[in-house]
Amino acid sequence: MATRDVFSADELAQLRGFPEIGRAELIRFFMLTPGDEEFIRGFRDRKNMLGAAVQLCALPWLGFVPDDVPAAPAAAVARLSERLGIPVGELRGYGAREQTRTGHLREVAAYLGWRQVDGPRWKDLEEFLFARALEHDSPKLLFRLACEYLSSSRLIRPGVVHILQRVATARKRARGETWQRVEPMLTGFLRGELDGMLVPDPLLGRTRLAWLGTGPVSSTPAAVKGELEKLAYLRGMDAHTLDPSVLPAERRRFLAGLGRRLTAQSLARRDPDRRYPILLTLAAQSAVDVLDEVLLLFDQALSGREAAAREKLTEVLAERARTGEDRQALLDDILAIVLDPGVTDDQVGGRLRRDVGHERMRAAHEARRERLPRDHGHLAMMDASMSYLRQFVPDVLAAAEFAGGPGRDDLLHAIGILARLHATRARKVPDGAPDSFVPARWAGYLEKASKSGDVTAYRHYWELCVLMALRDGLRSGDVYVPGSRRYADPASFLLTPQQWEPQRLEFCHV
Repeated sequence: MATRDVFSADELAQLRGFPEIGRAELIRFFMLTPGDEEFIRGFRDRKNMLGAAVQLCALPWLGFVPDDVPAAPAAAVARLSERLGIPVGELRGYGAREQTRTGHLREVAAYLGWRQVDGPRWKDLEEFLFARALEHDSPKLLFRLACEYLSSSRLIRPGVVHILQRVATARKRARGETWQRVEPMLTGFLRGELDGMLVPDPLLGRTRLAWLGTGPVSSTPAAVKGELEKLAYLRGMDAHTLDPSVLPAERRRFLAGLGRRLTAQSLARRDPDRRYPILLTLAAQSAVDVLDEVLLLFDQALSGREAAAREKLTEVLAERARTGEDRQALLDDILAIVLDPGVTDDQVGGRLRRDVGHERMRAAHEARRERLPRDHGHLAMMDASMSYLRQFVPDVLAAAEFAGGPGRDDLLHAIGILARLHATRARKVPDGAPDSFVPARWAGYLEKASKSGDVTAYRHYWELCVLMALRDGLRSGDVYVPGSRRYADPASFLLTPQQWEPQRLEFCHV
C-alpha cells in the first residue's frame, strides 16, 4: 500500500510538517513552566535554546517534531521568544546540522518521558492496529488511531511510511482473521446460495443482490408483500440462522455496507476469502433489516388506515353537527317554554302544540339518529378497511414470531388465535378468546355484536382491536419480535450478570 494510495501530496506534507495552530492549542502546549525554562536554558546558545523550546512544546502537541523546526507557527515561536527573551530571528539557523536537532530531540524526549518506538513497542502497535482493523478497514482512520495510540503512550510518532506499512499489515491480518472465523459457517449449500445472489434472475430481471438492496417506497400491501418475499428468500437460504457475532459489530457493518455498495460483477471477481465474508454478513444483516422493514410497513399501513378513518370521522361529525342545527333550535324553543315560570305544568302541552307545532316536533323525531358510541364511530370507520388490511396482515402474522413482557399473555394468545383463523380461513372467533386488551372506548362494539349474535361484526371488531394492540405493543416495546433489531426485546440491550461482572470494576473505576 503506497502512501499515494492513502494520502495525497498535500496531505503528506501536512502530516510531516507543522499544521496551523489554534488559540486553545497555543495556550495549552506553548506555555513553559519554571522547570521547563530551567531545562531550556541549559542549552549552549540562544539559537539552540529557542529551537529546543519549540521541540519541547511541539512533541506533546503533535506526537512528533517536524524536521523543519524553524517552520513552526509564528504565533507559537513568538510566545516562546517573549518568555525566554530571545529574538525570533535566532530560530532561522536552527537545525542546519541534523545531528544537533536529533540530539536535542533525544534530550527533550528524555525530559518529557517520551520514548522511541523500538522492537517490543512496534509489536504492541501492530497488535493494537490488528484489533482496530477487525473493526475498521479505512487506512486513514487506522493511521489516525495509531497516532492517537502512540501519543497516549508517550511514544514519538515514526515516519508516515512506517506507520502505513503497519496499517497495511494489520488490514491484511484482519482479512485473514475474518475468513478464518467465517469459513466454518460456509457449508456447500450456503456457498451456492451466496453465489446465486450474484447471478441475474430471469423472473426478477436483475440479481438477487440488487433486488435485496432495493427498498420499498410506500407502505402499501404490495410493498409489504414484496418485503415478505425477500424475507422468505433469505430464510430459505437460512440467513436468519447465521451468527456473524464471531466478527466485531463494526466489522460486520463494514462488510455489509461493502456488499450493498459493490456491484455483483465486482463481488464475483473477488477471491472467495474476500467475497464470501461480504455476502454472508450482508445476508445475515439483510434478514434482520427486511424483518424490521416488514414490521415497520405493517405499522405504517395500519396507522394509515386508522388516520384515514379518523379524517373521515371528522367530516361525518362536522356534517352531523351542521344537520343538527334545526334540532338545536327546536330544543331551545322547547326549553324556553318548559322553563318559563309563568307557564304552569298543565299549560306546557298546549303551549308546545301552539307555539312549536306538532309538525315540527314530529319531523325532528323522525330525523333522529342513533347515538354515537364512545369513540364516536372511529372503529366502525376502520372496519371499512378490513379488505385492505387482509391483503397483508395474514402474511405478516405468519412470518413474524411475537413475544412479550409481563401482562401481555392475553394479547399474545389473541395474536396466535388470529393467525390460526387466517391460516384455516375460519370466520368465527372461538369462544373464550381473550379481549382484556380491548380499550374501554371500543368494548361496546364487541358487546353489541356478541348480544346480537353477529359473528362477522364481532370478528371484524375483535381483529381490529388485536391489530391495534399489536401495533401499540411493538411501538412501546411491550411486544417484541425475536430476530429483529428495531423491535427487539428491550431486556436484550442490558448487560447480563455474566457480562457485567468482568466489566464491573472497570466501570466503577471510570
